[in-house]
Amino acid sequence: MPEGQIKSVIEALLFSCDKPLLIEQIRSLFADLEPSQIRSILEEIKSEYGSQKRGIRIVEVAGGFQMVTAAELANFLKKFYKVQRKERLSRPALETLAIIAYKQPVTKLQIQSIRGVDVNGIVNNLKDLGIIRIVGRRRAPGRPFLYGTSRQFLEYFGLKSLEDLPKIEDFPKMEVE
Repeated sequence: MPEGQIKSVIEALLFSCDKPLLIEQIRSLFADLEPSQIRSILEEIKSEYGSQKRGIRIVEVAGGFQMVTAAELANFLKKFYKVQRKERLSRPALETLAIIAYKQPVTKLQIQSIRGVDVNGIVNNLKDLGIIRIVGRRRAPGRPFLYGTSRQFLEYFGLKSLEDLPKIEDFPKMEVE
């Protein structure tokens, strides 16, 4: 298959997917292509969209690639749809989520000892939203669940990986700004 046609197929896949598209998913259609070749084609499409100042961008998020609207057009989209893009999380939910993101894998008891309040409801809600998940059990009496973030966490916050989380040392600087 000519490279131009492969590029068109990948672009159509990106457009039709509501979740980030993984290189492995693309490879299932093009077994003769190496992951590095697929990444190269994705980067080429990404570059084309960026350089042509289109309303759509290709971004790498949560280990895959996704088509998104250009950030500079957000005001127009908000005005058009008159709705918020994402469900807002409460401050207690964000605090709990931050503990999980930075300390994972972590038990409810560990979260509660840091926050100083019961977190059963919040943890269950975050789990129901798919932002966190059970990643195992602690080898301790009662074998409590261990919680960690999910791919949906990365998608929700637009992160490529957990390494993109702000460093804890930078938090005091962020508050001043």
